[in-house]
Amino acid sequence: MFGLTALELARIQFGFTVSFHIIFPAITIGLASYLAVLEGKWLLTRDRVYRDLYHFWTGIFAVNFAMGVVSGLVMAYQFGTNWSYFSAFAGSVTGPLLTYEVLTAFFLEAGFLGVMLFGWNKVGPGLHFFATCMVALGTLVSATWILASNSWMQTPQGFEIIDGRVVPTDWLKVIFNPSFPYRLVHMTLAAYVSTALFVGAAGAWHLLRGRGSLANRRMFSMAMWMLVTVVPLQILAGDQHGLNTLEHQPAKVAAMEGHWENHPGEGLPLVLFALPDMEAETNRFSLEIPRLGSLILTHSLDGQIPALKDFAPEDRPYVPVVFWSFRVMVGLGFLMLGLGLWGVWLRWRDDLYTSRPFLWAALLMGPAGLVAILAGWFTTEIGRQPWVVYGVMRTADAVSNHSAIALSTTLAVFVVVYFAVFGTGVGYMLKLVARGPDGHEPPAEGGADPTTEPPAGRPARPLSATPDAPGPLSQER
Repeated sequence: MFGLTALELARIQFGFTVSFHIIFPAITIGLASYLAVLEGKWLLTRDRVYRDLYHFWTGIFAVNFAMGVVSGLVMAYQFGTNWSYFSAFAGSVTGPLLTYEVLTAFFLEAGFLGVMLFGWNKVGPGLHFFATCMVALGTLVSATWILASNSWMQTPQGFEIIDGRVVPTDWLKVIFNPSFPYRLVHMTLAAYVSTALFVGAAGAWHLLRGRGSLANRRMFSMAMWMLVTVVPLQILAGDQHGLNTLEHQPAKVAAMEGHWENHPGEGLPLVLFALPDMEAETNRFSLEIPRLGSLILTHSLDGQIPALKDFAPEDRPYVPVVFWSFRVMVGLGFLMLGLGLWGVWLRWRDDLYTSRPFLWAALLMGPAGLVAILAGWFTTEIGRQPWVVYGVMRTADAVSNHSAIALSTTLAVFVVVYFAVFGTGVGYMLKLVARGPDGHEPPAEGGADPTTEPPAGRPARPLSATPDAPGPLSQER
């Protein structure tokens, strides 16, 4: 296909499936914690707005959770089908880590998800809140094991190679490898920021349409508070993650900065714009700020870092993609910070819910968190190349012996099926968002409280928690 080799097609196929999958767990992590906060506020205050928002976002969470599970299964099989030599070489590390995720996080989520989705009128409020918290905890535990596995591939330690295979010698070093804490914090905060933008965009959509109900204003306000709180933490975590990457993967940082060579006595400029040229080993049309790169990366005006020319050409990542994906991520991060600070100013002026330019900005920034996650993921994974286990196993040695025709065919099938299946799922999820929480109105004075009425029927699948299916949510609406 298009003159691509089997290795390139295998990488594109895995990158395609990962790109679809990563957005769903990110929203799952954020929404699960958001639901725990909403239910906790409902129990503390008995303010029905929190209850109504909880039920509204539970249906959306159920759809997103289902898509995350389905998309994740494909990747697990691809380790065996497309990357069999990697699985044979490093499966003694990655296999147990993924198994630990199933034995802890997946069982935790599966055990309490049913209670969370369908137990509102069947168990006590304390137990139901506990179930919601356990689901939220399960999403974080899942992220912990997945990132431990990926981080080990980036900064491997705690192993020996015996008879051509990795043998773990210290599981604590395997799990708590040098980059793991930074990746875990960075990814968790990214999930919270993405969810805040998603929730904020939903609130902005309804406010722009004149639906200024208390529920819509409340969820928009909570999203803006979350944004202005977490984005600065994410910027700080990203800076620390970058310094850790500089220590352990200097070629990746050089590619991120478009830094080809050092000059004695000169600080590193911050390259704002450039077109990196791999063949000429230089940047075209470069726009730079002198010495700012040194200040950011070394915290001094004349500090230097390893340059791309310090590495053999075959050991360098593909600079143009790494260079620009990093800038997309950072640029969106500062736009998020600006949106959050704008919201603080408007809140002070009592215009948070009425400023149409701000509401439009919040709506348009809705997918920005997910785009930034994808850009960061591309930076991380393409920047690791040409290694699948950094410094230990090259990607070219990890791929299975498939023909380019076979991989082209399966890639085409994946593209068609994924856009059809997940496109439908995302469309349905956005349809639920467009309905809004306005249907969750408190009962008339003296009327029955729907939270005390037992639902009809017994839901048998997670998507039964959506408003189109029989169950507690549809009855309360």
